[in-house]
Amino acid sequence: MAMTDNNNPFSMSTMSDALQHIPFSKGVSGYIPPPGFAPRSSSAVADTRSNSLFNVMTSGKGLAQFKDIISKSDRKELQLMASLLTSDSDYFMEVVRNINGSRRVQKLLGISDDVDALFYAAILRRFYHIITDKYATYVAIRAMLVFDQKKQYVMYEHLLHHALDIARNQYGCIALNEVITDADDPFYRNLLLDVVARNALYLSNDPSGNFVVQHVLALYDLRCTHNVGVSLHGHCVDLSFKKYGSYIVEKLLDTEESMAVVVVELLECERGRLTRLARNEFGSFVVVKALKITQGMNRVDLFRGLVQKLMPVRHLLVRSHGSNIVNFLESTI
Repeated sequence: MAMTDNNNPFSMSTMSDALQHIPFSKGVSGYIPPPGFAPRSSSAVADTRSNSLFNVMTSGKGLAQFKDIISKSDRKELQLMASLLTSDSDYFMEVVRNINGSRRVQKLLGISDDVDALFYAAILRRFYHIITDKYATYVAIRAMLVFDQKKQYVMYEHLLHHALDIARNQYGCIALNEVITDADDPFYRNLLLDVVARNALYLSNDPSGNFVVQHVLALYDLRCTHNVGVSLHGHCVDLSFKKYGSYIVEKLLDTEESMAVVVVELLECERGRLTRLARNEFGSFVVVKALKITQGMNRVDLFRGLVQKLMPVRHLLVRSHGSNIVNFLESTI
């Protein structure tokens, strides 16, 4: 049986109903409540349009049809759709927190300056809540790619202001990593890298923040890597006992300058503590990588120092997570 316009959220008539003109003239609030919210206006028509558009934006079907509708809509219709979506912050949040709503709002970004201006204002009103939401975050990420430079700069300032809280959020850390990777403005990119580097110890001990530290180290930006190494100086052994902390220390070993920071700290810690680290399920990987890296980089002084410190205790590592270290040491004899 063919689907009728009345039950197809992507029919042109349904879209037309949802986008019927609403006069946002002076004195008219234009509030559009989302489904389940008590309307502030007594207008049943406005509520119907609100629900219709919400269904269009969040339906699990018809992304291709939505793209087709957008491509056939004129500037006035697109601007009205953006007005309907953004005129109330609660309504906008309900849409972009939905996986399909997020994807469809992203399709509306970058179409025109008028439409972008409406979404820009809506995103800034709830910036932190949007960028730390599982699905809404991708709207903010997309906006920072396609908005004009002036809007991007203001969004960067918001990002910098909330950077540490965003980095410590399970979805925010993903957004921050993507923005840092994609940032084409070197000034703001460096500011973001500096925030992470200055707070590397704080972030390294956070379940989400450590992913941001790992990410900036994986960019192999020498200035940032150096600054992270400075922030973590004296804490590398402690971090190596922890799962995610050990990942960060291993990444520091990949660059010669920061490698020296780690290895010197390993050499300076007392032998009993180094032995415990070498037997640890996470620390053992740091120690064996330090051996391989110093050997590979021909840092004879550091390599010999590690070997001399570990050889007397290798029998204690055999039946532990340090067995990989024993194998490496014996291969050098």
